[in-house]
Amino acid sequence: MRHEYGVTRAPARLIFGPGQRAALGPAAASLGRRALICTDARVAGLPLMRELLADLAAHGVATEVFDGTEAELPLSGIRTCVERYRAYDPDVLIGIGGGSCIDLAKVVSLLLTHPEPVSEYYGEFKVPGPVKPVIAIPTTAGTGSEVTPVAVIADPDRAMKVGISSPELIPHTAICDPELTVSCPQGLTALSGADAMAHALEAFSAIRRAPDPSMAMQRVFVGKNILSDQYALAAIRLISGHLATAVEDGSNLEARSAVMLGSTYAGLAFGTAGTCAAHAIQYPVGAQTHTPHGLGIGVLLPYTMEFNIEVSAGVYAEVARAMGLSTAGTEREAAMAAISTIRSLFRRIGIPQNLRDLGLEPAHLDAMAEQSMGAARLVENNPRTLDVQSIRSILDHAMNGA
Repeated sequence: MRHEYGVTRAPARLIFGPGQRAALGPAAASLGRRALICTDARVAGLPLMRELLADLAAHGVATEVFDGTEAELPLSGIRTCVERYRAYDPDVLIGIGGGSCIDLAKVVSLLLTHPEPVSEYYGEFKVPGPVKPVIAIPTTAGTGSEVTPVAVIADPDRAMKVGISSPELIPHTAICDPELTVSCPQGLTALSGADAMAHALEAFSAIRRAPDPSMAMQRVFVGKNILSDQYALAAIRLISGHLATAVEDGSNLEARSAVMLGSTYAGLAFGTAGTCAAHAIQYPVGAQTHTPHGLGIGVLLPYTMEFNIEVSAGVYAEVARAMGLSTAGTEREAAMAAISTIRSLFRRIGIPQNLRDLGLEPAHLDAMAEQSMGAARLVENNPRTLDVQSIRSILDHAMNGA
């Protein structure tokens, strides 16, 4: 093998399959006797919650439920949860819902173990030691948070969302039951799936670094490697083949299962390889337009791939093969076919083709380019060198749809 270096970090237990939510009771009981569930008001009101609470009780686990998770995970909401349940002192945190619910469980676990200020933990490898164990049960297929070392929050002192990235934040147990995604709305299914596709593609095309033996202990995101590549390619195959069906026929459990498995694989891929330009640029775009993360990612991904093709044609040709496309021509032709197919898939599931449709104005672009450079770990992970001018060029193309 030409590139032998690889890193994988993952939950101690990853349980996948329809009906596997029934594993929650014994999984939680193996970790303690008091659980705090972090979820939102919608999930808390579903019959699912009553089912899970009964399962926990049957296995001798006492529970409290915090159903106040907010979109974008504002710091104020995190602190409310921490203070409300500090005296309860849960043994285990259970995140049930979308990425924000799982990220809330991660950060609450962190702050019930280590002291404020939370800003001390922003960035990579800043969490000083183990946190309370987290069980993650996603009800969407997109963020991959159930298997990643990342939690993203909104701090009012920061212009854009910030990340805490540490292997200590990887959930102890992930239970991925695709039956829980069947009720996910069509639009959210589309945006979550686009995000998962971007996770896989950017992990697979990230910069490849020299295999320094100390790298995995110094970097959360080490770049493209032989282990993350396997997860990324599997994710690309699954998501490209089944996302449109999952969006158009949400009751199709085969498609839902494929997309959820692809999302989990994509999380395992980018949890060590990292993401790149599309994610770096989305942060300021999202902050300016107040649009969902997956929406901005879906618009930007084809344009960042076109920028990277100068150095990544061979990598994108591999993506084309994973998607089942013909690669009989040159590597660049195969790469362009992959980009075109992703653009067509995203158009089919309702994602706009340019940034104007997100409400971005030309006057915003200079600031967007400057702010994108602030996501240093994403910028330096991109396979082609990024600077303010090159990001501005990507934004220009994405604004005009060409």
